[in-house]
Amino acid sequence: MSDFYCDEVLSGKTAIERVRETAQVLAFRHTRPAYPVHIVVIPKVHIPSLTDFAPGDGSLLLEMLTVIREVAQQVLAEQGACRVVTNLGEYQESKHLHWHVISGERFPING
Repeated sequence: MSDFYCDEVLSGKTAIERVRETAQVLAFRHTRPAYPVHIVVIPKVHIPSLTDFAPGDGSLLLEMLTVIREVAQQVLAEQGACRVVTNLGEYQESKHLHWHVISGERFPING
């Protein structure tokens, strides 16, 4: 199964607009946003989902939450509100852990 975040984003094949980056975490504007503000936060290593963290991944989880908090604070200050969402199972389209920091009303779905 292909992994958009590893195969495209982290490899550099797909251009992104970085919002925040640390040694282990990348936050960037979604390449196909569903909201007026749509930022994705991913670990730079492949972890399939939130439930797949290993016992030794505590520092990575803390670093991810720190970046998510910083991005959410920025969006909150600029927009007045935001949501932070991650999906699991069938709701998770890409099987690489990622969090969405979103604000505004969802764009209409064409089709």
